Amino acid sequence: MNRTGSTHGGLIVATTFVVALLLSMLPGPEWAERFRPDWVALVLIYWCMATPGRVGVGIGWLVGLILDVLYGSVLGQHALAMAVVAYIAHRLHLQMRMFPRWQQAATVLILLMINQILVLWIKGVLGEAPTLWPSLTSSMVGMVIWPLVFIILRDVRRRVQLS
Repeated sequence: MNRTGSTHGGLIVATTFVVALLLSMLPGPEWAERFRPDWVALVLIYWCMATPGRVGVGIGWLVGLILDVLYGSVLGQHALAMAVVAYIAHRLHLQMRMFPRWQQAATVLILLMINQILVLWIKGVLGEAPTLWPSLTSSMVGMVIWPLVFIILRDVRRRVQLS
């Protein structure tokens, strides 16, 4: 792939992360907050699975640091969780590609729960009282919408011929 295609592909990946960050920051009603999926983690899982040579642990760490800054949380809290999720998704990318959608969604649920558990663990170590229920519901919603996220990002990747 030439430099122009590589730069264009990187811009597309970065744009999807920016959209995911914006979706994560959009205000919504108080009652709906626990149902908000982790958009950034979903996008990270997709790109680690679809283009493992382009997106990996380093990108996961960087996006997690951006989340830490945006949420005003302890620096490295989301970065660690996203890096672990990226590592696991990267290691399983060949298997996940072969899974049917329902099995991909179940794997995504596990990855999202690992992400949430790591964030809650760090909060607990820092003395905050973490609540497990909102984290589980957001992970479940992420699992349910995974097929739609997958299809949208796959179509974007195919349109720009990103491999």
